Amino acid sequence: MNPNRIMTSLVEGIVRTPLLIILIVLVLGVQLATDSFFGWQNIRGILQDSAVIAIVAIPVAMLLIAGYIDLSVGSTLALGGVVASLVMDKAAGDPGLAVVLAILAGGVVGLLNAFVVTVLGLNSFITTLGTLTAVRGIAQLLSPTPRNNFGDQFGLLGVGTLAGIPLSVWIAAVLLVIAGLFLAFTPAGRHVYAIGVNREAAYLSGVRVRALPFWLFILSGAMAGFAGTIVVARLNSAPAGQIGAGFELIVLTAVLLGGVALTGGEGTIFGVVVGVLFYGALNNSLVLLGVTTFWQAVASGLALIAAIGLSALTHVVRGRMAAEKARRLAELAKAA
Repeated sequence: MNPNRIMTSLVEGIVRTPLLIILIVLVLGVQLATDSFFGWQNIRGILQDSAVIAIVAIPVAMLLIAGYIDLSVGSTLALGGVVASLVMDKAAGDPGLAVVLAILAGGVVGLLNAFVVTVLGLNSFITTLGTLTAVRGIAQLLSPTPRNNFGDQFGLLGVGTLAGIPLSVWIAAVLLVIAGLFLAFTPAGRHVYAIGVNREAAYLSGVRVRALPFWLFILSGAMAGFAGTIVVARLNSAPAGQIGAGFELIVLTAVLLGGVALTGGEGTIFGVVVGVLFYGALNNSLVLLGVTTFWQAVASGLALIAAIGLSALTHVVRGRMAAEKARRLAELAKAA
């Protein structure tokens, strides 16, 4: 793999992510106002919260780039957490088995979404909105009352550290690197963009326009189920009606803030990282500044609106820039 190409891709990602500048200004401003933002315990909390968002945001971003959406990830996260808690509730609960079954449970939800959307041809927004409600109900049926106290071994997944950094952060970092390399440097990754830009043209070019989204939906469900085990391990509790509630909007906000176009065809994993960190830093900053819970909810809603607006504006600006570039090239061709 060409190191120069990797560096070029990284630089382009930075240039195309103006949110990075806003994030730096936000962090510095809160630090000056509170003198506590850069404390390790505070940074650690932001990273732990952001890691869970990032793990789910990876496949959600890929689906958006391909022109699809998955709104069921919050409920799937709850289902994964509940399945893991059912395994750990047994006297000889096996943490490894709990994680595997949670991922499988999430993968089944993703498989259902994949089949309905890519095989039957139903709209992904409507389909995943339906599974959002249905899967939450299944999670609550499996665990009507919260389960607690799953043991220290399982808890390591949520609160354990490696070199002083939470394990969940290491996991998220590895997954982000793999996803970034996949999108930027593999034929399948480029096909994801092609599907989002023009599905018919991609099909005529030989791209598997059904197979790729199919597997991305499965991946989205599996990662949400895995994230559910991290949340339950960290809380040491599995309230099926509460964990993951509204999580799909959090992920969508972070992904859109990171520059992934709601209309498909645009976005980078670097941008997703910035969007996730911005969302985590914003919520943490509101807490440090003493903003009440109600206003925090207002801020989260405004962030979602801003993310959608930014996505639409970016799409329009880039479209005009591309049109202007094409016009200039046409003029140069005529002059030649």
